Amino acid sequence: MTPGKELLFVALGGSGEIGMNVNLYGCDGKWLMVDCGITFGDAQYPGVDVILPDLQFIEERLDELIGIVLTHGHEDHIGALPYLAGELGVPLYATPFTAGLIHGKLEEEGNADRIELNVVKEEGPFQIGPFRITYTPLAHSIPEGNAVLIETPYGNIFHTGDWKLDETPSLGGASTAAELTAIGDKGVLALVCDSTNVFNPEASGSEGDVRKGLDEVVAGIKGRVLVTTFASNAARLQTLGEVAQDCGRQLCVAGRSLDRIIRVAKATGYLRDFPDTVDFETAMSLPANQVMIIATGGQGEPRAALNRIAEDTHVLKVHKGDTVVFSSRQIPGNEIAIGRIMNTLAGKGVEIITDRQAFVHVSGHPGRPELAEMYKWIRPEIVLPVHGEVRHMHEQARFALSEGVPQAITQVNGDIWKLAPGKPRQVGHAQVGRLVLDGDVILPADGTTINERRRVALYGQISVAVALRSGKLLGEPQIRLQGVPVEEDRDNFIADACDAAAQTVRKESSRDLEKLREALRLSVRRVAVKYTGKKPVVDVLIVEA
Repeated sequence: MTPGKELLFVALGGSGEIGMNVNLYGCDGKWLMVDCGITFGDAQYPGVDVILPDLQFIEERLDELIGIVLTHGHEDHIGALPYLAGELGVPLYATPFTAGLIHGKLEEEGNADRIELNVVKEEGPFQIGPFRITYTPLAHSIPEGNAVLIETPYGNIFHTGDWKLDETPSLGGASTAAELTAIGDKGVLALVCDSTNVFNPEASGSEGDVRKGLDEVVAGIKGRVLVTTFASNAARLQTLGEVAQDCGRQLCVAGRSLDRIIRVAKATGYLRDFPDTVDFETAMSLPANQVMIIATGGQGEPRAALNRIAEDTHVLKVHKGDTVVFSSRQIPGNEIAIGRIMNTLAGKGVEIITDRQAFVHVSGHPGRPELAEMYKWIRPEIVLPVHGEVRHMHEQARFALSEGVPQAITQVNGDIWKLAPGKPRQVGHAQVGRLVLDGDVILPADGTTINERRRVALYGQISVAVALRSGKLLGEPQIRLQGVPVEEDRDNFIADACDAAAQTVRKESSRDLEKLREALRLSVRRVAVKYTGKKPVVDVLIVEA
């Protein structure tokens, strides 16, 4: 699938799911990647925090890949770079703030010296092979959110990245309606567009309005205030710094990712007026009505600051009469984890405020009115929805057609589309999938290791050891178990399992150790089924003396 005299598109992640955005554009024998992000683990992946895209399709064509352009610095757009960019071996292109975040990640993984990271300012085009690239600033919840105008011999692409419309953004600027209309005047073949909030009938709202809402909430609280938000939402950090000053409270920040965002933002010219912060001990020594804490963990992450504060394992504490404000939205799939933390806080007598009770959050993604405006300005021949679950992308396709866009393409990860010349059509399918970062090791998400772990998590595990001499049992079998639900029957279960193993050795006449091993495994598992109704994983060790 080497691109010829044509324009191809394929998503390797982020189409049919929220997160893990990876998009490829191909023409004249070359591929260009836009974004390379992660998503986060859940109960399907025991022990795994980070999930990476499987890039096998492009890894098999590395001589055709010429660069990776990053739209902005959110984890679902840059998070895979520290683990995968070294193998891809191509230059990265990012604006200063995004590049600062990427450089920090590469340094943490120890590979910054061997990955070329090009810092590109939001002005003027630059060329990568047959692709002419221009960053186009759009409002989002992080500095330097950008769309990417990709000009090719076969048509122009306007790839929005994550965006919204905001007349009063807290940090940075955004392209005006006139500037976006001028892009449309050039002719845009395809608008590749964020679908996250397509079901929202209202515009997402302005960060300036959130400040007013937070001012009202915090001013009315007599106890200690803790606000949790997305660490990367530097615009919200700016707002919270202003709210702390408005309400006469000292500010304390809890979370390594918050520290990193603040450091990079200040180094690249943002958060210059962010107030000085106090350390944890000082925050706890101040009168409760004179401090406001900003903490990570609003999505229920077990190792983040908010969870540790709720569980009383952090220097910072909250008590009855204090208030925790969730200045963020729930990412689908995190509801249970967030609910667990909320219940723990409520059990302490802590009041909880979310965007359902007060105006404390606005989304960084466009609602239907904003999408309609973008269609009007860009006037694409095709809308190609990305960045959403299947239902989001299909709904945006329907909405675009209803707004007068001539054509809409719905696709999912792996679908290879020829956009030009000629009528757009699907021309193939790329292998896609997921990898997991398990400790320091990258593994297939549905490979042997993770499947084994799932089985152990579901059914428990039993270890059986027998010693033989000349085919005869030497001593008693040894049984150890983990996660098998026998509880008060544990001793009886082990005794019966040992008896079953011993009888199997005496009955098994074969000298084939593999046959004996399988017979032992089945005999012990039958005892487990009798006791529990479950079929645990049974591992057998045979020692010949």
